[in-house]
Amino acid sequence: MKKINSKLVFITGGSSGIGLAAAEQFLKQGARVCLIARDSSRLEKAAGELKLSGAAENRIAVCSLDVSDNPKTLATLSELMKTLGVPDIMLTCAGIARPDYFENTDYGNFRRTISTNLEGVWNVLSAVVPEMKKRGGHIITTSSVAGFVGTFGYTAYSASKFGIIGLSETLRSELKPHNILVSVLCPPDTDTPGFAEENKTKPPETIAVSGNVKLMKPEDVAKTLIKGIKRNKFLIIPGFMGKLTFILKSIFPKLVFAIMDGDVRKTHQREN
Repeated sequence: MKKINSKLVFITGGSSGIGLAAAEQFLKQGARVCLIARDSSRLEKAAGELKLSGAAENRIAVCSLDVSDNPKTLATLSELMKTLGVPDIMLTCAGIARPDYFENTDYGNFRRTISTNLEGVWNVLSAVVPEMKKRGGHIITTSSVAGFVGTFGYTAYSASKFGIIGLSETLRSELKPHNILVSVLCPPDTDTPGFAEENKTKPPETIAVSGNVKLMKPEDVAKTLIKGIKRNKFLIIPGFMGKLTFILKSIFPKLVFAIMDGDVRKTHQREN
């Protein structure tokens, strides 16, 4: 079982949602945490909230960065590692979603989703992996239940999250000889500010399909994450229904498709 005490943790998307909840859990374990996100004011607010929760001030740092910007990410994280040190644990939580019907999802929306969710992970890991290879560590990427089950209305989002799982599986093999563990977190719908934004554009069919999995609290997702890290698990799926969905999709994919198709069909019947 891995000890987290005194470890240095970098968290992208750390100013809110799962990233912020994870930071609090890491701090409770005695780790040092650097929150990384685009909005500097939200970062400062998040750091303040953590300090009020009892976290030691000298164990919290912040870094404003848009991880979709490759040159900026490489330069900023390089300087950050010179200042704080190479992370023992790298958690990538930065992500966006704007669900809608495929024909309503324009190229700009698709590019923003891929750039943030998938390319953002690539950019971050491109900066930290060469340094982590010198000493080992643990990388945790964040995918989604929609990263192993293509979900109605999430064409761009699922494409990015499926990509994260593929990237993580490949890195697991490549980095194991260098004493770097890789895990991928696949949460279901979680009660975060991002989820509230998703609901503004979510088609009714998406709401119906997503309703099969209970909405989780970010704190519960973060607690499951910590347990998964300590057990060196590759696939970390919070919640019973998320785990069940993964098992059914792996063994009985036609059943999962039939259930989702039924939810979509019921939605259309109600509308007509």
